[in-house]
Amino acid sequence: MIYNDLLNGKKKMAVIGLGYVGLPIALEFAKKISVIGFDIRSDRVEMMKNRVDPSKELSSEDFEGCDIRFTDSIEDLREASFYVVAVPTPIDEHKNPDLVPVLAATTTVGKVLSEGDYVVYESTVYPGCTEEDCIPLLSAISGLEYMNQYKVGFSPERINPGDREHTLTRITKVTSGCDAESAEEIAKTYELVITAGVHRASSIKVAEAAKIIENTQRDINIAFMNELSMIFNKMGVNTFEVLEAAGTKWNFLNFFPGLVGGHCIGVDPYYLTYKSAKFGHHAQIINAGRGINDGMAAYVAHQVTLKLSSTFPNLKDCRVLIMGATFKENVSDIRNSKVADVISELKEFGVQVDVVDPYASPEEIRQEYDFQLSPSIEGLFHGIVLAVNHREYVELDEAYFRSITHEGAVFADLKGIYRERINSLNYWSL
Repeated sequence: MIYNDLLNGKKKMAVIGLGYVGLPIALEFAKKISVIGFDIRSDRVEMMKNRVDPSKELSSEDFEGCDIRFTDSIEDLREASFYVVAVPTPIDEHKNPDLVPVLAATTTVGKVLSEGDYVVYESTVYPGCTEEDCIPLLSAISGLEYMNQYKVGFSPERINPGDREHTLTRITKVTSGCDAESAEEIAKTYELVITAGVHRASSIKVAEAAKIIENTQRDINIAFMNELSMIFNKMGVNTFEVLEAAGTKWNFLNFFPGLVGGHCIGVDPYYLTYKSAKFGHHAQIINAGRGINDGMAAYVAHQVTLKLSSTFPNLKDCRVLIMGATFKENVSDIRNSKVADVISELKEFGVQVDVVDPYASPEEIRQEYDFQLSPSIEGLFHGIVLAVNHREYVELDEAYFRSITHEGAVFADLKGIYRERINSLNYWSL
């Protein structure tokens, strides 16, 4: 049994893809068993060899006491027998699933797969992808017969970047396998590190579907909050005050308006709508939610320019400071950041935009979004957009904001954290 062989050191695990998801998994397992950490980027591999997390989520201490070898060599993967695939699953320019990374990782594993090996996918995909897209490729490349000579499972990742409470080991893990034996072996393997417990899904497809609806549910609820924000804005009612009042009811759901970016909530629903369309079903609620959330950047920019023009008629003379560029607070991840869309929309109105962020990489921002981060805050601004609630921003006071703005400046507080704390600026929030 592969679980026992991993435990007694006869076999090794390999984790393919060492980003936000893969590296924590690899290090946690490496505290219990022997692990090979594989990534195609040699620069990232070198950083990890030196106990540096390229994603800036883990400290050097997290690498201590781990039996792990980092590599970018496919040949090193031949030593493994239990493969965990944890690569990104983005969308393309048409908002269709982009399976290139997961199929490339599948090809890599297929080249080194041996009889008796296990492959577990953690990458978020639509229901059916593992069995319909990945397994045929594994069999074709390896020449091995699925289920008889190798086995496959799916265990959706639940890593939440920047969250120090809901870490890998503290979140219930969903696992699945292609048959009863593999389902149990995979579950027991994950139970080595998951202290919160493991939920054994009845099939691979159920595990895939469970993951995809987790983020789709959040997307739909945030879209509802965003639509409420638009309605209440027209009424002159503060949305956050409404939610605070409604939240006193015991079963009111705790969601808030905001920009929906990142590599999960803003992406995963498209995998489900894509697959549903293949079955001839148009996912009305999911698509409506996506439409609202994808349009929020333009809405924010429009509201900011309306506020600006009420005091400063010539928008081309206006300078706006954007505070925060990552997709969420206290992380360096800029993937699918909707702040970039707000910046583009403001520039379309002719507004001059300065952007600061204490976490984002200036080089990554330049390459991905073609704008520059300002190294510091200089001069006076006609408006401020507090876009991301980084910890460095939440304790600033109104005196500070007044010191860097013109009289009558706009203060757009997207998450409402400065509600009732800003009195002399032209305050607006979602």
